[in-house]
Amino acid sequence: MQTDQQLNVLGTLLELCCNNPKTGYWRDGICRTASEDYGTHVVCAVMTQEFLEYSKSRGNDLSTPIAAYQFPGLRPGDKWCLCILRWLEAEKAGVAPQINLKATNDAALKFTSLDLLKKYEIGE
Repeated sequence: MQTDQQLNVLGTLLELCCNNPKTGYWRDGICRTASEDYGTHVVCAVMTQEFLEYSKSRGNDLSTPIAAYQFPGLRPGDKWCLCILRWLEAEKAGVAPQINLKATNDAALKFTSLDLLKKYEIGE
């Protein structure tokens, strides 16, 4: 699935990140962003246990379900639209998860280089 609304870091149409669990700022499965998305949720990442533990240690527990928000909690292997700054923080700490470049919004390029993102590209 593709969306014609925004582009990915490769300059082509932004693709679906994940529908199960529903991700994205608008929970539509796509790492779209807008001015109200203060976290800039643009990196389509594949969760690892190491990253989930790191994120929890930084105050963002992504693994615990929150029924009030219909959030199932993430497990290793789940894809999720991460905030670019959290991903960069994890990269510096050596725990950045791999990413799907076709589903990573080109807004990420305002914060980092395509060369760095490519180092974490998941294989197809």
